[in-house]
Amino acid sequence: MGRGEELSEFQRGTIVGCHMCKKSTREISVLLDLPRSTVSSVIQKWKNGGITTALPRSGRPQKLKEEDRQVLEKVVLENRLPSVEAIATEFQTASGVIVSTKTVRRELKEMGFRGRVSSYNKTEVPGGKKAVKRPAVSIQDEAKVDVSRLDLRVGRVVSALQLPDTDSLYVLQVDAGEASCRTVVSELGKHTTVDQMQNRTVVLLCNLQPAMIRGVLSQAQIMCAKSPDKVELLDPPSGALPGDKVVFQAFPGEADEELKPKQKVWEQVQADLRTDDQCVATYKGAAFEVSNKGVCRVQTMSNAEIK
Repeated sequence: MGRGEELSEFQRGTIVGCHMCKKSTREISVLLDLPRSTVSSVIQKWKNGGITTALPRSGRPQKLKEEDRQVLEKVVLENRLPSVEAIATEFQTASGVIVSTKTVRRELKEMGFRGRVSSYNKTEVPGGKKAVKRPAVSIQDEAKVDVSRLDLRVGRVVSALQLPDTDSLYVLQVDAGEASCRTVVSELGKHTTVDQMQNRTVVLLCNLQPAMIRGVLSQAQIMCAKSPDKVELLDPPSGALPGDKVVFQAFPGEADEELKPKQKVWEQVQADLRTDDQCVATYKGAAFEVSNKGVCRVQTMSNAEIK
């Protein structure tokens, strides 16, 4: 494949997941619209050492060095630039480092810039030196932890297979309104059958850090109401389509690109996810809602935690 067509980590994990579920190279090639040689190469690499990740290659850096992050912060705080694209251009001029706009946007989020970057100011400190200061509102935004930071979407299970040599693990291919399906490994075998999962509409948490489970890269989580002896999947409202966002009227905001495990955002938010008396999924009383289509709910489990 050409450089511009290099497989993503998601695609590699999907190939391995399909292989473990006894799909042939030809079937995987047709399912994922990839050349057979590419599918065979990924499977062989995995067989040889359990590796699916692409080797490092030259090109634009995916993550900035600390000294470059300091230059980026200075560019943001000392210039009232209108967009991330303008910031990226100015940063490249100041540092000599060639990076993509996507990398700059990710670095800014990790550095705590969540609002309009043009609203950050410069201040003077004793001695005549210039120092930078972030407005109090931005500090509050950075510390804010609520359900708006979760990327929750409607998904449709395209295929479901039981992971070999397991009693309860399913490997699912889920359409979340993206260019290709997400691979999801889920422990649902004790609560639902493979046939019941086929074409099932679900609520999907899409910005947890991907995790390797039994050699398969799982790239999302299916949301369920749970008790010690029972599990029910959250049902999106009738008419909801793959990719539709799940929103909360009382908690507007932009979801993180990826939840960082060290920040424990998911753990803090999950503590307040429950179904109400009417079996509607809620966060602190605000319903899981798909705009103009309705709310998400479970069949029978009221006042149950959601995970």
